[in-house]
Order: sequence, then structure tokens, then C-alpha cells
Amino acid sequence: MKTDIQIARECQLEHIYEIASQLGIDSEKIEPYGRYMAKLPVSLINEEKVRQSRLILVTAISPTRAGIGKTTCSIGLTLGLNKIGKRAIVALREPSLGPCFGIKGGAAGGGYAQVLPMDKINLHFTGDFHAVTSAHNTISALLDNYIYQHRKDGFSLREIYWKRVLDVNDRALRNVVTGLRGDGVVSETGFDITSASELMAILCLATSEEDLQHRIENILLGITADSKPFRVRDLGVAGAITVLLRDALSPNLVQTTEHTPAFIHGGPFANIAHGCSSVLATKMAMTYGDYVVTEAGFGADLGAEKFFDIKCRKAGLQPRLVVIVATTQGLKMHGGVDIALINEPNIQGLKEGLKNLNRHINNMQGFGQPVVVTLNRYHSDPDEEIEIVRKNCEDLGVGFAVNEAFLKGGEGAIELAQTVVDTIERIQPLPIHFAYPENDSIEGKIEKVCKRIYGASGVEFTKTGKKKLEAIRDIFADDKDIARYPVCIAKTQFSFSADSTRYGSPEGFTIRIRDLILNCGSEMIVAIAGDMLRMPGLPKSPQAERITIENGEIEGLS
Repeated sequence: MKTDIQIARECQLEHIYEIASQLGIDSEKIEPYGRYMAKLPVSLINEEKVRQSRLILVTAISPTRAGIGKTTCSIGLTLGLNKIGKRAIVALREPSLGPCFGIKGGAAGGGYAQVLPMDKINLHFTGDFHAVTSAHNTISALLDNYIYQHRKDGFSLREIYWKRVLDVNDRALRNVVTGLRGDGVVSETGFDITSASELMAILCLATSEEDLQHRIENILLGITADSKPFRVRDLGVAGAITVLLRDALSPNLVQTTEHTPAFIHGGPFANIAHGCSSVLATKMAMTYGDYVVTEAGFGADLGAEKFFDIKCRKAGLQPRLVVIVATTQGLKMHGGVDIALINEPNIQGLKEGLKNLNRHINNMQGFGQPVVVTLNRYHSDPDEEIEIVRKNCEDLGVGFAVNEAFLKGGEGAIELAQTVVDTIERIQPLPIHFAYPENDSIEGKIEKVCKRIYGASGVEFTKTGKKKLEAIRDIFADDKDIARYPVCIAKTQFSFSADSTRYGSPEGFTIRIRDLILNCGSEMIVAIAGDMLRMPGLPKSPQAERITIENGEIEGLS
């Protein structure tokens, strides 16, 4: 079987001017990055057209080591929609170098359902990730310098919340000490991965350059010795940080394997951040597409919940339908089948794994959304097992379609595309039923997500979690804006619970909240559940061992 990068090489890419012309955009209005990538100005967004476009969210069952193929499905559905005569565009997140060199090798789709040029998208792309990393660490350097330069004036921070970031999986950097040997003020700190940076969330939620700077000004860096919040505006450097992120704010235009336009912009993870592509890229796609397909990271309990409760709530977006992606292998793992045996027929394991799918279906319907389930078909999938999944969906009253875009491109997603269109035309959209009201307490919001979405029996806060909760209440008691912030729960992607080993549809568990992080720029409260870390580590055999250059061509990015 051909690798993703071999298939990508088969595609004769069209110049980015040609891709822009499909949208009716003159070449003078775009900023090209080479021949096949470009940035588009935010001024092209038309809010009236945004309201008329049909937004489709692609999410998935809880992921397993077997993989799910959500990005491939998102691109495939877009290709399928175009095949049946619809004007469709896909809006996705940018890949992070951490997973690309760690466990995945690439995140630009797969087979004949990719966004291109896949090597550049997977690596440095247009520099957005680097811009976020540089801007974030510039704030860190400026903060350390401010503390150092003003220490003789009696200034100090009782608590420093701002850490550093790097777009590399590096467990050795989770906890570090800076300022040793007299080089500044000694401080315990650490690194998160760039996808967890508040600046990444800000980039993805900002609606304009002015909004970007306003959000940067509001970033909470720490608490002073006299219990006052200390923000970026107190450093007086918000303008400089905005300058570093100015180009990154513009959405990126690329193309699919079938030369249709695609927007790739922003890259927060859904297990440690809100997991959605930028609001601006989504609205840009909706300006030019009658149908827009976007995805939210990991399973529906993480990315989809945050898509609704954070992105849609803040941006006023109203999706028309949710597609839940599953595979027979993934369902079998959720049914207790060992990963070494998931390619073998196992009806009982498959049926047991449907409990995971069905809980996600129920959750999405709880948000008031029509649901279509798609099965990413593998060559080893028996027809009997596919029919079991189809029958399960029919019994629940949700649409079902097999997706074969990996092997066949848009032709392989026609069934899915038609099912999606038929469902949208048959069912009138309903206002989103958010998981919690905006004016609920922090504990109330966390508890509702944990109980309603995860199925937890209860929530408990550790000593540190309680301390952070009390600090937020004491210091920001009169801040009505913070009272309306949504919660962003950082939790393992592999389970509804906070225990990564509990596959399937676990019950009777408690979610333990060990920390709260107040993000005043992105306007959300991040709650760290269980043992979740915001700086991943590398596996025993990282994908970097297989990425190389042979005969002038990159290998291993798949």
C-alpha cells in the first residue's frame, strides 16, 4: 500500500492563485507562502454569508491506539460533498511537531483524502506555531526581567502562573528552575507544549487584530505580594506581542488531494486545551462555502463538548449536524479486545464497544444536534460487522454511512456526503443546548460536564484544586466577566473517565480536579483532571526515528 507522502507526490498541485480563484478571490488579496500556501486577510470574512453557510462538525468515539481517522474523514466528507455538486470547504487545525515526531508522523489526513502540501503543513507551514511559541516565551522573558529589574522597588509576585512553551514532546522540561547562579530571580517553573499555550487559544478565539491585542492585555501572569492580579498590560508589552502574532492571525489557505480549497489554522489539543481550529478560519470558510466541514480534537467528550460550550458559545456559531467517526477496530478495543486481535472478526467485542459510540451519540443529541455516524472502512472489515454498526445506528434513529475516502478520495465518501445532506435538509436546526448555563458557578460547570458528558458519579477537588478555586473567588470576586467564563477540562482522551486504561463506557467513577488555571485572555478556566499533563512525553520508539530524507524526498511523515 502506498504511503501518504507517496500519494501526495502523485498529486500535481495547483498554484495557490488557482485555488484562491475557485473562491473568487483575486491574487492581489492574498499573501502567498511559496507556490502552494497563502494567508488571507481577515477583512474577506462576510458575516451575512457566514450565517447562510451550513457548518458540519466531525468528531469521534473515544480514541484508541488503533486510531480513528477523524481528519481523513473530515477531508473525505468535503471531497464527497463536492462530488455530489455542493460547494464545500474544510477548516482544520494545524499539526503540532510534538505528535508528528512523537507518535503520529503527520496529521494532514491520509491516503487520497489529504490536505497538501502535506510535508510543509506537517512541519513549519506558514510559521504560526513558531509565532505562538516565540510570543509566549517573549512574555516569559519580559516577566522575568520585570521581576528582576523591580525587585529593589519591593515588587514581587506571590504566585507566577505563566510558564514557558515548546512545540516538542519533552518530559524533562515539565519542571525546571530558572535564575540560578545569579542570573535573575530563582523561580520554579516549567514548560507546556505550544498547543496548550493560552496564546494558541487566544489566536483561535480572536475575531480581529484589536480583539487579539485586548485579549493579550488581559492575560493573567500571576498574583502580587499584596494579592493583586498582574497581567500583560501591567508589563506594557501587549503591543509587542500582538506584533509577533499579527501574521499568524490570518487564516491559511491550501488545497486537498482533489484541488479543492482548505483552511488550516490554529492548533490547540482537545485533551489539554479547547481543541478547535480558529474562529476566523471557520468564518472564512463559511464565507466561501455553502457547506463547511470542521473537526474538534479527540473524542466527542473532549473536542465536541468544547466546540459547543466554548467556541460556538463565544463566536455565535450554529452547526447544522455532527458526524461521529468510528472504526471496527476502535470499537473492538472499547469492547475489551486486545489490540493484537482487533483485525480478526469478533462480533461480541464489537457489540460491547458500541456502548462507547452510543454514549457519544446520546451526548451530541443532548446538545440538540442531528447525528450521522460514519465508519472508516478498513480492508479487513467484515460486512457482517459493518451491518451490526449500521443496525445499531438505525435503531437509535441516526444516519449511518461507510467512508472509504482513504482509498478512493471523494468517490469513497459519496454515501457519507449524501447522508449528511439528506439529514441537514430533513431536520431543522435547533439552538445549541449547552452543557451548562453561562452564569453557573465554576464547580457547577465542571460538575455538569463531568456528570452529563463523561458519566461521572461525582467530582472532587484536591487540596491544590480547592486552593486555586478559593483564590479565584477571593481575588476576582467582583469580576463579572470571569463569572461567565466557560470551563475547559484537561483530561485523558482515551476514556470518559480520567483513567486512560478504562476503555468502553465506564460508570461509577469520580473525576478528581487537581488544578485550575485562569486564562483571562482566552476567557476560560482550565481544569486539570486526574494525572493529565500539559507537556507530553515521547514514546519508547518515537516517529522521529523513521523520518528521514531519501533521494531528496522526505520519508516517514505518515
